[in-house]
Amino acid sequence: MAYAQAKQFDASLIPVIDITPLRDGTDPVGVAKALHAASQDLGFIYIQGHGIPEETIEAARASAMDFFRASEADKSSVAVSTKHRGWLGQNGAKMQDDAKADLKESYIWGCQDDDGKAPDDHHLRGANKWPEFAPAMEKQAMAYFDSVHEVAHHLMRGFALGLDLEEDFFLRTASKPLSRASYVYYPQQPEDLGEEQFGVGPHTDFGVLTVLCQDSVGGLQVEDINGDWVHAPPIEGTLIVNVGDLLSRWTDGAYKSTVHRVVNTSGRERLSLVLAFDPDPDTQIDAREVFGEDYKPAEEAISCGDYLVWRFKRAFSYR
Repeated sequence: MAYAQAKQFDASLIPVIDITPLRDGTDPVGVAKALHAASQDLGFIYIQGHGIPEETIEAARASAMDFFRASEADKSSVAVSTKHRGWLGQNGAKMQDDAKADLKESYIWGCQDDDGKAPDDHHLRGANKWPEFAPAMEKQAMAYFDSVHEVAHHLMRGFALGLDLEEDFFLRTASKPLSRASYVYYPQQPEDLGEEQFGVGPHTDFGVLTVLCQDSVGGLQVEDINGDWVHAPPIEGTLIVNVGDLLSRWTDGAYKSTVHRVVNTSGRERLSLVLAFDPDPDTQIDAREVFGEDYKPAEEAISCGDYLVWRFKRAFSYR
């Protein structure tokens, strides 16, 4: 497959940062400075020292692959709800109005308490849909969600410190977050599908922050400032995080939300574990809170919930 070529990975563009000193408190400011610098370039960062046990990751991967390899009838039993929970099949999403629909499949879930109850008070938040044919999936998925959500909280503290804000600035209204996780499955991609077909087409992420756990297959590509594509391959022991559109808006473009895509030319199945971190739906995304009330941002304040509903309507066919 000759299309979707990209340059080799460049650590000067996508740095690797150990967040252990942020997590354990030994040098949070040092990590914050590194996160701050990286977010002003491409806004993509590999992180080491994330603290998620490998067995938690592997259990999540195994249950996800079992789910995606099940029959369409089984997967349809948890078809995506109007609250964006459950299975979204192929062709269910496209990232630009004039793009081909993505080849990927997704399974999406969000926060819930120990009794399995989830907030159901917003268009993008409601009961999770767990498949009866995979009874262990809920426990494994929630274990991963809770672990990676904690990582996102550490990172948001780091971004706040990097901007000389109070450490909890981005977490002040995150008690009932709109955060959601997804298992994302990319099938083998035949050559004859054409040059405009992708696992997921070129796009920026909608929300505040994305935390991605890749498998060993690869396929993620990031667009650099010159418009060239650069590989962002899996690096053992790391997660890759990227600034989303809402964090870019919150910082009035100081932090970059960068176009990226996935093309699976490996001849193998590909799986990603994804967390999209977002705060409570009524959180105001207002750059004046970051830079001062006299600051003149490029875009007006908007609530996190309203912005995401608008973006989801454009991207997902079921909506």
